[in-house]
Amino acid sequence: MTTTDVTTHTDVLIAGAGPTGLVLAADLARRGISHRVVDRADRGFPGSRGAGLQPRSLEVFEDLGVLGAMRAAGGPCPPLMLWGGDGQAREWVMTVRAEPTPAVPYGEIMMLPQWRTVEILAARLEELGGHVDFGTELTGFEQDADGVTATLTGPDGTTETVRARYLVGADGGRSSVRRALGVGFAGEPVDERVSLLADVVVDGLERTHWHVWTDAPGGRLMLRPLEGVETFQLVARYEGPDAQPDPERDGTTEALQRLIEERTGRSDLKAGAVHWTSAFRPRMAMAERFRTGRVFLAGDAAHVHSPAGGQGLNTSIQDAYNLGWKLDAVLRRGAADSLLDTYATERMGVAADVLGLSTRIHHEDDNTLPKRGEETLQLHVGYPDSPLTRELRHDLPEGALRAGYRAPDAPCEDPASGARVRLFDVFQGPHATVLALGDAEFTVPEWVRVFRPVDVDGHVKEAYGSGYFVIRPDGYVGMATDDAGDVAAYLAALAG
Repeated sequence: MTTTDVTTHTDVLIAGAGPTGLVLAADLARRGISHRVVDRADRGFPGSRGAGLQPRSLEVFEDLGVLGAMRAAGGPCPPLMLWGGDGQAREWVMTVRAEPTPAVPYGEIMMLPQWRTVEILAARLEELGGHVDFGTELTGFEQDADGVTATLTGPDGTTETVRARYLVGADGGRSSVRRALGVGFAGEPVDERVSLLADVVVDGLERTHWHVWTDAPGGRLMLRPLEGVETFQLVARYEGPDAQPDPERDGTTEALQRLIEERTGRSDLKAGAVHWTSAFRPRMAMAERFRTGRVFLAGDAAHVHSPAGGQGLNTSIQDAYNLGWKLDAVLRRGAADSLLDTYATERMGVAADVLGLSTRIHHEDDNTLPKRGEETLQLHVGYPDSPLTRELRHDLPEGALRAGYRAPDAPCEDPASGARVRLFDVFQGPHATVLALGDAEFTVPEWVRVFRPVDVDGHVKEAYGSGYFVIRPDGYVGMATDDAGDVAAYLAALAG
């Protein structure tokens, strides 16, 4: 093994190049923050596993400049075709169907195989000047008051020393970063039954539906057509304590052909090439802390969920989106290090709530036809109790937008150009925004934009009412007030 004598430097070292690490890296890259992304695998994640992208995640992807590519590659969640033992089938719509509104431009889940999400995010990172060091593993680190000294081991066994201001462990449910920190990961199985996953070509099955055999012999079987490719995502649950699928043994074309015939009773369905296999037992767990000094945990390294309800990957994306602007504020604007404590404060509460939701949905799916309500869309996630939240208005009507929650979209007119725009166009980018729905003038720092919309259709007033709103870089209302004098004080506190 060869060790380099040179120590390289970066602001943020990210371990793990899944959706969490890539979202964080892309956000840092567009902010001009030096970073390094390493992943011990020799390529991006190959499977379809986390395929459901919730509306709030689509808003994040729009801000990062990748939504167009994702929508071109993805599609809506197909209706379920529920097959009975007698071969009869009936259709069932599992997800919320919602048309876009002025406040909510994306009203329902979009399906996209996780490997494709990773590809698109990695391509965007390269556009922004970054890249992933695949085949490179974080094999050790130590931290002190000023930073983290990490050891990286490359594909040829060569080791390298990296000095970073901060380290982010986005390295999955078996996180080596979390283990090295000695952070507890308390949890429990959601289901004792193991499932086999496979991305496999299946001929003879219509691609218009998500096919489900709920009472199949041996356990439930699901086959969902994957977007943009010829494969299906197969999920086969194995009943009984002795039923333990092995991806290598049970994930071959021949083994999957037998499984499909046995569970569907159909010999006309033909398994073809197998692109990826895995096995999992649903469990829930959450790290006892998301920050230890200069090291953060994000994504599956911080919390793992049952896949029911499509919450895990989306919650992980929000972790990265929450952390990115705060690292920027500390590293570039001189904000107090305590701002980074709010990452853990805000995201641990959300993760705990989502773990409960995922677990409840998992058990409901066992007893009823699966149905996903608005609570799964992540549009109502917020930080009302955060130390960064200031709601300074009084006597608000029921249902009014309050500080701490997602800032809605709205079509309006730009007073400078007269062009029709959306508020999301104004919010897009690494800056914060003061949405001024009043006439008062005030001065803001360079990392903040002031926007005074011409509300030609009344949609801004419908969504926000009146007053002055500081929209955080991650699209949440940090402060809402009727007194413009509060704006400067809040921004100073945010950056101080």
